[in-house]
Amino acid sequence: MTTPPRILVVAGEASGDTHAAELVAALRARRPDLTFFGMGGARLAAQGVEQLFDAREVSVMGITEVLPRIPRILQILKGLAQAAADRRPDVAILVDIPDFNLRLAKKLKALGIPVAYYVSPMIWAWRRGRVRTIKRLVDRMLCILPFEEEFYREAGVSARYVGSPVVEQVPASDTATAFRERLGLAKEAPTLALLPGSRMSEIRRLLPDMVEATKRLAAERPGLQVVVPVAPTIDRAEITSRFEGSGVTPILVEGRAPEVVGASDAAVVASGTAVLEAGLMQRPLVVVYRVSLITYWVGRLMLKVAFVSLINLLAGRRVVPELLQGEMTPERIAEEVRRVWMPGAPREEMLQGLAEMRGRLGETGAAARAAESVLELLPPGRV
Repeated sequence: MTTPPRILVVAGEASGDTHAAELVAALRARRPDLTFFGMGGARLAAQGVEQLFDAREVSVMGITEVLPRIPRILQILKGLAQAAADRRPDVAILVDIPDFNLRLAKKLKALGIPVAYYVSPMIWAWRRGRVRTIKRLVDRMLCILPFEEEFYREAGVSARYVGSPVVEQVPASDTATAFRERLGLAKEAPTLALLPGSRMSEIRRLLPDMVEATKRLAAERPGLQVVVPVAPTIDRAEITSRFEGSGVTPILVEGRAPEVVGASDAAVVASGTAVLEAGLMQRPLVVVYRVSLITYWVGRLMLKVAFVSLINLLAGRRVVPELLQGEMTPERIAEEVRRVWMPGAPREEMLQGLAEMRGRLGETGAAARAAESVLELLPPGRV
């Protein structure tokens, strides 16, 4: 009697865990006999994926942040490679975290295990030489941004644009009042959303300046309610402690970041996947980010694009402001929020740009299309 097909799934941070979980659900809908194991977070676990390691252990950003974690990360890499050698999955799905997953792909390739890569590394933005590595190690690149497929195909990589999973992960369009009601917020109060990120390094580097900017805005907007969605990777106390002495009391919401943005008049958002989610909610926003100086200068030397936020990259122009490194000050954050807070030309221009960006992402159904592509990689006799 033949065993059901086995699939190795490896995802990193919260957004990768969500994308991977939706892909597993789409695969199960087509093939209920499939079994899954690997590394991820709470959402993959909820889909019944056997978790050998917790994704939070490898979810770090920046050169100086990664260094102390390298021994454990290498241990996990070795553990996953050994599990693949022992269990011989029919296919592997690697989701994002390229520094980790491309090293794992090399080990999987040596074992003869087909590799589908979901959520492309941003090699078109920096480290373009990686495309040669991807061509050698990845059997199918599943792209979630429309311009990626052509980039890969020109380099000889088997690639398919499946659509952006974020499009269907955000709630349907509605009024700010409706979102406030859902979240139990004051319906008529001016509302600012702060999204400081899902890593502790981001909370430490970004939230204090966000709080200082909020103090300035609260002084100008009586009754301002400040709402912070808390990622499952962050302790609530890490958020509240940074507001102490500011005179601002934040309203914390467990997750539900897109809804929090939907409830807002404007948002301040840490660069990353959350920016795209926020942009799809069609609310004005300011993008902020800061890393260590070493990480920043290395990144600047390698960066090949004019913008860091996906909104501006997709639009091909500056739709939302990007306050990075030294430009990310409380004064600048408050200034940019003021520009788009109230109805007027700057706000309307930004909203129009966000609508154009949404149109470029296409239709829903990314996970379903990705699932079909993964199933094509199953060896003959296992399909």
